[in-house]
Amino acid sequence: MGRIGLLDLERHFAFYGAYHSNPINILIHTLFVWPIVFTILMLLHFTPALYTPSSQIDIFPSGFLVLNFGFLSTLIYSLIYVAFDKRAGSLAALLCFACWVGASFVADRLGFSLAWKVVLASQLLCWSGQFIGHGVFERRAPALLDNLVQAFLMAPFFVLLEVLKKFLGYEPYPGFHESVQAKIDSDLKEWNSNKQKKLS
Repeated sequence: MGRIGLLDLERHFAFYGAYHSNPINILIHTLFVWPIVFTILMLLHFTPALYTPSSQIDIFPSGFLVLNFGFLSTLIYSLIYVAFDKRAGSLAALLCFACWVGASFVADRLGFSLAWKVVLASQLLCWSGQFIGHGVFERRAPALLDNLVQAFLMAPFFVLLEVLKKFLGYEPYPGFHESVQAKIDSDLKEWNSNKQKKLS
């Protein structure tokens, strides 16, 4: 059964799905969304620590993991994903923390002067790919132009849900994908109708 309001996964997933119905555009997002998360966490590695443990209690003895905005954003994203769906959300949370650890390690080794260049190049590549996916294949503006917060917050989770659905047939609960597809079809019908009115 679906949830209400902010935790209505059907509504959020249908909104995202209505902007990602073309298979090539879906593939492009599958390849590029998580690298965006990884490289943003690389940049956030250089933000100041929000908490510094005493020298006797070193939470992360490795030295490259810092309780900063990178960790905080990872924690927030993870908690939201688990709230949406315990099973897929837990996997998404694990991926988020794996990205945080990996990004922190890479950023620490590269240093800021090189890391920001790697981040910039990666972001340009990934965002360009996604805009091409929307412009050339989807022929619809990205979701972020209509709902910035939803697009940035939910995209990594929805990409994971797409992969789980395709390869494992996973759905958060029985009838989820059928209900989502009905909402997507309704949204696309309305969008195409409005598009035709503007052209006529």
